[in-house]
Amino acid sequence: MAGVDMLVSAVRYAMACWNERDTDAMPNPAGPPATPHPARLRVGVIGAGRVGATLGAALARAGHHIVGVSAVSEASVQRAERMLPGVPIRQPQSVLADAELTLLTVPDDVLPELVTGLSATDTPLTGRLLAHASGRHGIAVLGPAARHGALPLALHPVMTFTGRPDDLERLTGICFGVTAPESLRLVAEALVIEMGGEPVFIDEASRGLYHAALASAANHLITLVVQAAELLGVAGVSDPARMLTPLLSAALDNALRLGDAGLTGPVARADADTVAGHIEALREASPEALRAYVALARLTADRALAAGILSAAAAQRLLDVLAGVPR
Repeated sequence: MAGVDMLVSAVRYAMACWNERDTDAMPNPAGPPATPHPARLRVGVIGAGRVGATLGAALARAGHHIVGVSAVSEASVQRAERMLPGVPIRQPQSVLADAELTLLTVPDDVLPELVTGLSATDTPLTGRLLAHASGRHGIAVLGPAARHGALPLALHPVMTFTGRPDDLERLTGICFGVTAPESLRLVAEALVIEMGGEPVFIDEASRGLYHAALASAANHLITLVVQAAELLGVAGVSDPARMLTPLLSAALDNALRLGDAGLTGPVARADADTVAGHIEALREASPEALRAYVALARLTADRALAAGILSAAAAQRLLDVLAGVPR
């Protein structure tokens, strides 16, 4: 518990750095802290994937000591050696035994089994911080370890990780979805701030909805953009990315700033004939793209109607056009 007590005592320091946004005082993920670190922890990383290696490197740069990392695949071993140089590669139980804070950075579906397995060993857990980076899970998944005295944290960085070195720099300023017991909220805040992020607390019961929203926005956006680029290529556009970049940048900005009021295009204008033309073009070019187009057009029309952008009559004209397309 000594390491946790030290970290709690450092919260005022970390929060002051965040509130003042003083880059000379704030723990800098691009280099060592400008002032002596008030609470160094021994940190272990179980799972040297893209997320685990990056978060481990961020904590190392904030002044913590990485005592060990577990890595199974050749890719993860190479990643650990690249991003956590000099850190010994060890078995999970050994990493956990030597750490005051252990990052469990494995895939969502693997996490429950890992926690159960570690809890069934004789590795001491009492007073040790266990933090995972899953968006889906809160702290309930750490229950088996918590019942043995572990201190559970869910620290989910809201960012896509590519495995490239610039992942570490991109942590600066991002949000982390945090779930923690009330007694550990300050610890969670301090750790996130030290990694350069902004803590946003998510209730345990809301983790599923929180993660679904993020996955829908990020993953489905990529699917839509790649699909649009492919259709432009079929239409003869030699550089779809060049054509799409300013359009999509403006659309994303409008969506985040204006919400439904940022809607533009034929559905928002109730151009039913144009939508019918799109349907015919997509029917010939890509049945998969047609199904996505129709589903999203229906949703867009419903939202435009609810927002007062479309009248009931205009929305009905659009829905009549869309009604004849199989779902």
